Order: sequence, then structure tokens, then C-alpha cells
Amino acid sequence: MGEVIVVFRIMPDGPENFEKVKKACQDLKPDRLEEEPIAFGLKALKFTKIIPDGPGVMDKLENDINSIKGLGSAENILTSRAM
Repeated sequence: MGEVIVVFRIMPDGPENFEKVKKACQDLKPDRLEEEPIAFGLKALKFTKIIPDGPGVMDKLENDINSIKGLGSAENILTSRAM
């Protein structure tokens, strides 16, 4: 089996929770974590991780992200096979 690159746009439920959500994302050991300005001082996180292509792996990552306290939303914006 190969590997899959997944990218999520993660929004905290408010600006006051941004650092808490960022720390929780770092605990998930992403391959890249970038801040993305949205508007009026709001920021999202662009979370990139390479995972094995196998049953249940993506579901586990989504569950881990969705269990972050202070999370407003998490949207999968890219899924691609790694070459």
C-alpha cells in the first residue's frame, strides 16, 4: 500500500481558542501546520499529514481532529496519493 496526503482547514470556534487548537493540532504530529488569515483577524490552520493508505486510517485522523476542544470546524480540502 502507498501513502496519502491529506490537508484539513481547521477553524477554532473563536479567536480566543486559536492557540489552544494550534497546540492540539501540533500534538497530532502534522507534516506541516500553517496559519491562514481569513478576515478581521480570524485565522485558520492548514493541517497537512501523510498517512498510510489503509482501512480506517483516515477515519481515525478525522476523529482525532474533530475531538479537539475549541474546534469550530474541520474541512478536508485535499486528499491525494503520494508519489
